[in-house]
Amino acid sequence: MRVKVLAFASYAEALGCGELEVELPAGATVADCVAEIRRGTGAGVPPAPLVAVNRRYARADRVLVEGDEVAFIPPVAGG
Repeated sequence: MRVKVLAFASYAEALGCGELEVELPAGATVADCVAEIRRGTGAGVPPAPLVAVNRRYARADRVLVEGDEVAFIPPVAGG
């Protein structure tokens, strides 16, 4: 199955782009998607980033389906 991955700020810099498609096996989870990204050019993405699936925060064990949008959300600092 294919999912769309969105990356913002430092994660987009680490990946070299803000959007890409990832091929995953059926039944893959958010954690599997993160691992696949980190295997490629995403070594700068932490092992457990904050992730949203279809614009809702998601846990690492969330099962993905074809066409899901997985957003990697970097930490935000400010005052």
